[in-house]
Amino acid sequence: MPSAPVDSITPAVPTSAETPDALPGVPQFSDRDGFHTLRIVIEEMIPHDTGSFTQGLLLSDDGRLFESAGQYGASTIREVDPRTGAVVRVAADPPDVFAEGLELVDDRLIQLTWMEEIAYVWDVDTFEIVDSFAYQGEGWGLCLLGSSLVMSDGSPTLTFRDPESFEALETVDVTFDGVPLERINELECVGDHVFANVWRTTFIVVIDPVDGRVVAVADAAALVDLAVSEFEDADVLNGIAYDDKGGTFHLTGKHWPFTFVVRFENA
Repeated sequence: MPSAPVDSITPAVPTSAETPDALPGVPQFSDRDGFHTLRIVIEEMIPHDTGSFTQGLLLSDDGRLFESAGQYGASTIREVDPRTGAVVRVAADPPDVFAEGLELVDDRLIQLTWMEEIAYVWDVDTFEIVDSFAYQGEGWGLCLLGSSLVMSDGSPTLTFRDPESFEALETVDVTFDGVPLERINELECVGDHVFANVWRTTFIVVIDPVDGRVVAVADAAALVDLAVSEFEDADVLNGIAYDDKGGTFHLTGKHWPFTFVVRFENA
């Protein structure tokens, strides 16, 4: 979606309890813990192509980094070296679509489009379009949670889809401190939760996909400030990829000069 000024949301008051990690670098959440505020700890800064209007980011199980970049006439899918940030391969989308979220299912990369109501299926090794899916509404973020894809459309609603047919299976409405949360964007499914950035804010939220509650929030304002200080045209936060081997997250944004390797900790 087009860029816009950054605004803010106000986190609820967290509990003081801290819990052990369920996954490396990921605090564990449960009903009894209430609401958490998370701290982002930067471990590394890797160069990132400032020409990329980042829409989706993911790390495969074998450590390959893939990125979806948007804008009409400039949308691409690319493989990026996760150590250096160099673009290894790139393929262009049709010029009349605005590419959005991206997810890997087996040997297929599924890439959403913003308002064109089509998802392209790319062969992960050849970067050729081998199939496509039609859907209704806008496409924003996409991630794989167990045996279902989770898709955002900019509204408070997440849609669960069949990864083979892309058929809509069910939905859940996301709430932040009891209020519907708009502009849910890029998604990353980690363990039993969905991490999401909220468009036009510096916040990353953690969503319980069973009931839609936001159970934790992290403010990435420091990362935004670092990106803008290096490249004044850097835009909003957009891009979350989890490295299950290193227990870290890769975070970046539209036209950012860096991808940040970070951990989330209880504040």
